[in-house]
Amino acid sequence: MVEPIPERIDFPGAEEEVLMLWKQLNAFQTSLKQSKGKPRYSFYDGPPFATGLPHYGHILAGTIKDIVTRWAHQSGFHVERRFGWDCHGLPVEYEIDKTLGIKGPGDVASMGIDKYNEACRGIVMRYAGEWKDVVTRLGRWIDFDRDYKTLYPWFMESIWWVFRQLYDKGLVYQGFKVMPYSTACSTPLSNFESNQNYKDVQDPAVIVNFPLDEDPDVSMIAWTTTPWTLPSNMALCVNPQLDYVKVKDNTTNQVYIMMEARLEALFKKPEEYTILDRFKGSTLFGKGYKPLFPYFSERKKSGAFRIFVDGYVTTETGTGVVHQAPYFGEDDYRVCLANGVISRDGTVVCPVDASGCFTEEVTDFKGQYVKEADKNIIQWLKQHGRLVNQGTYVHSYPFCWRSETPLIYKAVPGWFVRVEPLVEKLLDNNSQCYWVPAFVKEKRFANWLRDAHDWAISRNRYWGTPIPLWVSDDYEEVVVVGSVEELYRLSGVRVTDLHRESVDHVTIPSTRGKGVLKRVTEVFDCWFESGSMPYAQNHYPFESKKEFEDSFPADFIAEGIDQTRGWFYTLLVLSTALFGKPPFKNLIVNGLVQAADGQKMSKRKKNYPDPMAVVHKYGADALRLYLINSPVVRADSLRFKEEGVRDVLKDVFLPWYNAYRFLIQNVIRLEKEDGLRFVYNADTVVSSDNIMDRWILSFTQSLIQFVTQEMAAYRLYTVVPRLVKFVDMLTNWYVRFNRKRLKGDGGTEDCLQALETLFSVLFSMTQVMAPFIPFLTEQMYQNLRHLLDPSLTKKHNVDSVHYLMLPKPREKLIDQQIERSVSRMQSVIEVSRVIRDRKTIPVKYPLKELVVIQQDQQCLDDVQSLESYILEELNVRTLTTSSDKQKYCVKLVAEPDHRVLGARLKQAYKSVQKAIRELTDQQLQEFQEKGEIDVEGHTLSRDDLKLVYKFDAKSGMSLFEYEAHSDNQALVLLDVTPDQSMLDEGVAREVINRIQKLRKKASLVPTDDITVYYDVSPASDNLARVIQTHHGYIQDTLKKDLRPFPAPATGDVIIKESAKLKDATLHMAIVWREGGMPTSASSDGPFCKYLNVQLLGLQPKVELVGAQT
Repeated sequence: MVEPIPERIDFPGAEEEVLMLWKQLNAFQTSLKQSKGKPRYSFYDGPPFATGLPHYGHILAGTIKDIVTRWAHQSGFHVERRFGWDCHGLPVEYEIDKTLGIKGPGDVASMGIDKYNEACRGIVMRYAGEWKDVVTRLGRWIDFDRDYKTLYPWFMESIWWVFRQLYDKGLVYQGFKVMPYSTACSTPLSNFESNQNYKDVQDPAVIVNFPLDEDPDVSMIAWTTTPWTLPSNMALCVNPQLDYVKVKDNTTNQVYIMMEARLEALFKKPEEYTILDRFKGSTLFGKGYKPLFPYFSERKKSGAFRIFVDGYVTTETGTGVVHQAPYFGEDDYRVCLANGVISRDGTVVCPVDASGCFTEEVTDFKGQYVKEADKNIIQWLKQHGRLVNQGTYVHSYPFCWRSETPLIYKAVPGWFVRVEPLVEKLLDNNSQCYWVPAFVKEKRFANWLRDAHDWAISRNRYWGTPIPLWVSDDYEEVVVVGSVEELYRLSGVRVTDLHRESVDHVTIPSTRGKGVLKRVTEVFDCWFESGSMPYAQNHYPFESKKEFEDSFPADFIAEGIDQTRGWFYTLLVLSTALFGKPPFKNLIVNGLVQAADGQKMSKRKKNYPDPMAVVHKYGADALRLYLINSPVVRADSLRFKEEGVRDVLKDVFLPWYNAYRFLIQNVIRLEKEDGLRFVYNADTVVSSDNIMDRWILSFTQSLIQFVTQEMAAYRLYTVVPRLVKFVDMLTNWYVRFNRKRLKGDGGTEDCLQALETLFSVLFSMTQVMAPFIPFLTEQMYQNLRHLLDPSLTKKHNVDSVHYLMLPKPREKLIDQQIERSVSRMQSVIEVSRVIRDRKTIPVKYPLKELVVIQQDQQCLDDVQSLESYILEELNVRTLTTSSDKQKYCVKLVAEPDHRVLGARLKQAYKSVQKAIRELTDQQLQEFQEKGEIDVEGHTLSRDDLKLVYKFDAKSGMSLFEYEAHSDNQALVLLDVTPDQSMLDEGVAREVINRIQKLRKKASLVPTDDITVYYDVSPASDNLARVIQTHHGYIQDTLKKDLRPFPAPATGDVIIKESAKLKDATLHMAIVWREGGMPTSASSDGPFCKYLNVQLLGLQPKVELVGAQT
């Protein structure tokens, strides 16, 4: 049996009830059982870290994933959805290092790797419970019980298999490479990690002199913002093609060599220097200079401390002379290697330890953290006469994404995957993927791939999947282990866990007489693990081999735009290397959610509302719809504003809920008044001839058709605005225009057709909107389903709207002509409302005439066909249509945007402005159609000109009674002259409005049996006359008796109120009719103040003390 609907709804509270229902039904698992055996739709969930709470970025991506996978399920697919957890790597280790005061590798060695990893394991799932609660509360259906965690031994074993395949393909090598390095985390970062967190910083900037061996009175001068690299200087570099000068500083008489184009780096005015010589940079090649520091001066004998040339030196910053510290800069390393200063297997000049402190070689600064040593190094340079100039420089600099400390570039040995040879194949595989929006794929991601470098996959850390390489002491014998079973076969040791404490002690006998092979100490970068999740989540190839191969590549993935250099990249690299194909078919990229002021959301700044506080205040549906109906679904940024979530309730959910409530109210009324039980069966329903019924049915089916097409293309950004627009069409047009029919004013048969139409539309859209708004649709469905013909649901489990398949578009109901006609009617009505607003004439007051002018006769015919609706909605007596604008002496006039055009055209604006005013009506009509016009040689667009309709004063005709407005489709004229009879009718409508508001205030419903009493003071006021002359009209509209005071003494007064109307006071009272009883189930209060209950032969089991009920 259908239940009455309360007037007010607590959306968050209603969602909690839906969650309880889903729990009782075990709804998600039940839906999976129902879809078993259907075609598979595979989905990969990118694993988050559980060391922090979910933020709006997680909620946004999770909502997109939930919508698409729900849609796929309700489209007839079996969609397995497993939650994943990223458990290893820096996010966990950094937390432990802070907690335990770990400063470097030595501290971990003292503590023991087993204890360190045990501490990491202890916090990995710190917030797992909160994650599950938040994800569930937001309505996302995903399997937490069959999750995958990167710390599971079976997951780690698949990682070993992936690495083994890469190694066997020749894609793995050990190298020594200058890489971004986090001193706080004591580990290198990959290029895409280092690009995640750039900040503007102010660094010291120094110019240092390097006296030439051939003439110590002449010095090369180099500029740097990293003074801490100067103790490791091995060479200088200049551009061979550019001009350099020998220049005398007129203030100090010192002679320097620098790039001519960069003289401004040292001198402010030409008078401050004298150029002594000019030459190309190539002439400096091979010249020697005096070492800056003594620490590595012996390397001068092997070719260090010379000048080299390379094209990477530019004219943009510095002096045009770049100091080379080969183990602290990628270009430095390349240049010095090419010129024999260093060799791949030579002694490394890298006097900085894993924590970023100088080692004992640098005696003057030993133990100092490099960034903190800058000031001491500058002081040393000053004392030894090597400092030429000192200042500061603001630039963008990479920071560690985990510790928020500045990165350094440092040479570290490590294991790499060859990516550069795969670039063309990566680009080809990327081209086979479908991205939404496409520009991210074609620009941002493709550009990143074209410039891809080999991937450093090893980390000098502890809590991660150990790299399965066992090597001899000289690294000449290498064994790669691809499984636990293979490790047992080679070593005789069977392990059940694969973390370092479980495998580091395992050795493998050498087959070449080199003793035993030991595992290398590194672990995998956690991005390698997340990039391997398609295989590892299924323990491929050890289990589920066919299941994986049948569902790879994934049909769908989704994450934020920041993952273009993260997860999306690692997925593609590994799938390309392993299988030669892309890892996914379809991808939605979302933008970033920012604080309201456009800044990054920050816990420290507290510049955003807590997500769960927003959910508890407005509901998860409102937050979901706010996020996905925003620029972030197009990969743009969203400035999060809490009031935006509130507006979703006000502008979308409440109107939709009220339309649903109105349906239920009138279904109950129909049964009570006419004895008819409403039962809906789409197969037997009689087609309606009512044009508004046909329009909303057509509009709904067109919408279902559109949404089906767009969801197949993963374009949520086109779908959601149309769904929101549907609510407006349903509530502000269909229900508003058909209230009387739905209430039964046109007879039982007409009422039944209107109710069937409204039910059909609401029920269809409840199904279509279910993936987007899972809670509210479920709540509505649970009541609406009782109105369905039981024969339709006998063979199916229909306990939840999410069990139902999406409705197919019923094309026979689509009528483009009716949709076009109603659209034109809406245009006329909205333009006319603008005129009423402009003249401050409420719709309650009728007007004489509405004139619609349009050249297109079909448009006029469409408007004429809906005349009755237009007249009633606008409260106008007559409608006139015409194609003759001249008849009404109306012409188009252009008004220039002075600010825009003035700034753009400067002096030419005056003549253009004059020409704009002289444009003819015909020219402006053409501009209206084309969107641009040429004036005085300048092309003007709609942004430059505003078109308005004005009456032609030269015509000699007096049309002062009309007010004109247009929306570029039709011109509307509204007769706004007052008329006493019309003013009286407006007053009568005001009276009706006040009485209806009073009924609502008393929580009455249409079926409540009441009488309305009224009085006017002063009795002589015009208001009393209007009520008397319009008594029948008011009473017919109210459908209740309207009587003058006094109310009978025996009457039960429900509510009394007085209201000011013009210069009079209207007194109103609503009274129960004799024998009348309340039927309202929506009242918030009780129907009586108290109730006496007498227990007959029973003893109370609970005694209430200090409370009254």
